[in-house]
Amino acid sequence: MKEPPSSTGQEPAPAAPEAPDDRPLVQRAKQGDLEAYDELIRRHQQRIYGLCYHLTANHEDANDLAQDAFIKGWKALSSFKGDSSFYTWIYRVAYNSCLNHLKTRRNRTPHLSLNDLDFQTEHDPDLVALISSRTPRRDADLGELQKKLNESILKLSEEHRTVVVLHDVQGLPHDEIAKIVGCNPGTVRSRLFYARQQLQAWLSEFLK
Repeated sequence: MKEPPSSTGQEPAPAAPEAPDDRPLVQRAKQGDLEAYDELIRRHQQRIYGLCYHLTANHEDANDLAQDAFIKGWKALSSFKGDSSFYTWIYRVAYNSCLNHLKTRRNRTPHLSLNDLDFQTEHDPDLVALISSRTPRRDADLGELQKKLNESILKLSEEHRTVVVLHDVQGLPHDEIAKIVGCNPGTVRSRLFYARQQLQAWLSEFLK
C-alpha cells in the first residue's frame, strides 16, 4: 500500500474529491460480496493509509492500521446505515484506530517528512518560498526547517494534528472532518485556526 501524495486547499475549505458512488458496492458487500468490498478498499485505501501515516508518522504502523480499519469495517458493515458516505464512515473507523494506537505508544518519537506535509499560501507565502524555491537560502535552511517542522507538528495535540492532516494535507471539508472526529464544523475551524497559529509561531524564525 503506497502513501498518497499530499494536497492542500485554500479557504473556503476544499471539497472532498469526486468519487464513484459507493452505495451499490456497499449494498453488495452487506450481502457478503467480498469482491464488492475489495473494490471499496481499492477506492479508499490510499487516503486511509495517508490518514494513518500522517497521524502516526510511521509507515509500518500506517499499513497495519489501514488494514485493521478495513477489517473492522467489514465486520461492522451491517451497522453502516448510510447516514454519511462510506468514505466518511471508514475514515472514522481508521481515525479511532489511530487514536487507540497512539494512546498505547506514547513513548515513540515519530518522524514527519517535509514532503509529507505540504504547506502552501494559506499559511504564509514566505514559508512556501523557503520550501519550494531553489535558492541558496533553501539549500542552507531546508534541513533545519524540516527538523523544526517535524518538532512543531509533534507539539500539536492529537486533535489539532488531526484537523491539519484531514484539511490541509488530505483536503477534506470542515463538515466531513466534523463527522469523522465527532464534533461540529465550528470546532473544526477553531482547532484548525489554533493549529495554524501555533505552527506559524513555532516556525517564525524561518518566516522573517
